[in-house]
Amino acid sequence: MTIPLDYETLRVIWWLLLGVLLIGFALTDGFDLGSAALLPFAGRTDEERRMIINSVGATWEGNQVWFILGGGAIFAAWPFVYAVSFSGFYLAMFLVLSALILRPVGFKYRSKRPDARWRAGWDWALFVGGLVPALVFGVAVGNVLVGAPFRLDGDLRMFYEGSLLGLFTPFTLLTGLLSVAMLVLHGAGWLSLKTEGPVLQRVRLYGQGAAILSILLFAIGGLFVAWSGMGYRVDGVIDPNGPSNPHLGGAVTAAGAWLDNYAAHPWMLLAPILGFVGPVLALLGIRGQRDTLVFAGSSIANVGIISTVGLSMFPFILPSSIDPGSSLTAWNASSSHGTLFTMLICTVIFLPIVLAYTAWAYKVMFGRVTEREIRLNPDFY
Repeated sequence: MTIPLDYETLRVIWWLLLGVLLIGFALTDGFDLGSAALLPFAGRTDEERRMIINSVGATWEGNQVWFILGGGAIFAAWPFVYAVSFSGFYLAMFLVLSALILRPVGFKYRSKRPDARWRAGWDWALFVGGLVPALVFGVAVGNVLVGAPFRLDGDLRMFYEGSLLGLFTPFTLLTGLLSVAMLVLHGAGWLSLKTEGPVLQRVRLYGQGAAILSILLFAIGGLFVAWSGMGYRVDGVIDPNGPSNPHLGGAVTAAGAWLDNYAAHPWMLLAPILGFVGPVLALLGIRGQRDTLVFAGSSIANVGIISTVGLSMFPFILPSSIDPGSSLTAWNASSSHGTLFTMLICTVIFLPIVLAYTAWAYKVMFGRVTEREIRLNPDFY
């Protein structure tokens, strides 16, 4: 069968789709994580905390589909990236999954007993289930920018020479805190649309702080990337239509290389601009009590910040800090030409269905969660 799209085009499409899935996860499950991180602080009474929990209760399970889709896309479209990241970052992944498991357990068991200590314990478990993934995801992105300590031998066997504690450096903790601030802002934006009364007032206060922190941490991170000597460049001639073999494409470390794409393609500056504009819009929405603007601003911030990382690194997906020649790029780490095309056909068919159903579900379940509903509806958590 003749494939109508060349290999290079399919690789770029799947690089874009990976970004879309990551952004989709941040936009949907991100506000779940942010809401959970705000739970013990924005809710002071049992009814207030149940209001927060039930604001995400109808959709959080569906939102996690984006996380699964992202992992599946990496596995199918970028097998080398999947092998290195899921093996090298195994303990970090285990930490994230352990925290995520607390969410369904916390949702289901929290209200099984009326005991205040029982419920408070599960509230803090939900807080951990929101904060830890947000932090670790950001730390992981920081490590991708710095480069992961792995190498590939002549038989393409992966050797990872890092440790769990080694993932936490000053820069990666900075990116982790930026991730937390960004998702807490997004959670505040969602709760601004879904709650009322004292909870809404506290959410606006915490959202304001998260927006300011997002701006400051994003700016500091940008300065760190520009002036710390961080970055990688492709070394030699790369064939974007060539076979997937990390040893066929070389790479070298180069200070400031993560800024190269912006000089070559100025339109890419739109991404970091959105990363700053989003929190500013959210701040304006909070101060003007325009809840839709708060959520729109937090969503724009997610899109801008995540896109900034992807566009800065292209064509790199996962560089190696100890052997730059083993770095994985969009040109040397993908699945075969036929596999990418077959998967694209499936995506074109099924992704619109997922999006349409998700939009319908949100429309049906939209509206504020009130204290009266908490008291009267037996189906609420």
